[in-house]
Amino acid sequence: MKIATAAYTLDWLDSWAQYEDKLAAWVSEAAGNGAELLVFPEYGAMELSTLDGAAVAGDLQQSIHSVSEKMEDAAALHLKLAAEHGVHILGASAPVNSGSAQPVNRAEFYAPSGKRGHQDKQIMTRFEREEWGITGGGPLKIFNTALGRIGVLICYDSEFPLLGRALAETDVILIPSCTEALAGYWRVRIGAMSRALENQCVTVMASLVGRYDWSESVDANTGMGGIFGPPDKGFPETGVLAAGGMNRPGWTYGEADLEAIAHVRADGGVLNRLHWEEQMPRVKSVTKAVIT
Repeated sequence: MKIATAAYTLDWLDSWAQYEDKLAAWVSEAAGNGAELLVFPEYGAMELSTLDGAAVAGDLQQSIHSVSEKMEDAAALHLKLAAEHGVHILGASAPVNSGSAQPVNRAEFYAPSGKRGHQDKQIMTRFEREEWGITGGGPLKIFNTALGRIGVLICYDSEFPLLGRALAETDVILIPSCTEALAGYWRVRIGAMSRALENQCVTVMASLVGRYDWSESVDANTGMGGIFGPPDKGFPETGVLAAGGMNRPGWTYGEADLEAIAHVRADGGVLNRLHWEEQMPRVKSVTKAVIT
């Protein structure tokens, strides 16, 4: 499959039509370049809060609720574009009031058939839990699609090996991210590359980029798009299938070859995915040794 992953910038929106035009242009560009799977970043939907004015967009809690209220309309737009262009789209994640006491961080996944699903972030960063009041959502999922088996680890989730291992049956793991500093970008990228190594699969990182002084939540963002695989047979020696430019808005394109994934899992130079379980008895038998 050909993948387009975004380094996405936010806009101040004066009308819903402006958002429709923006998203249509992004999707049209990626589809026009042959992409079949489009990946938008974490919290890219926060620009929708600007539709309610500066006071709402600039207030953390008000902006969260403003965006949540607009996500069903956003879903309808994404489904329309997915069908028109014949593509699968992982939409930019958003805080969503899902019926629990606190909102969740949710990324919706849209198919050209008109079907949709979603993945909630599992583990919150300090800012999300201490200031946003965002909580972990529903379980991890494996989406069986016409393109292959796809999973989603939202940003910080990619830094936890056991969450990645739960998606070991997937061919591709999507990692939408929102990171303020360069260190945060590299934490997620290292996580993305590590999950590709462990699961011998392809991982896809999308980033929010740019500075937005009108927002308390996503005011500063650093990153770029990237597509990674295991540094093994059939893949680049660096494991980097594609990488954009730091803080350079736009799409980054790359290929995920399902045959190459199957081959490296069966006959790679190493077999990390197969040998994973060999860790377990050794981890349980760790002993403390004192050397004086």
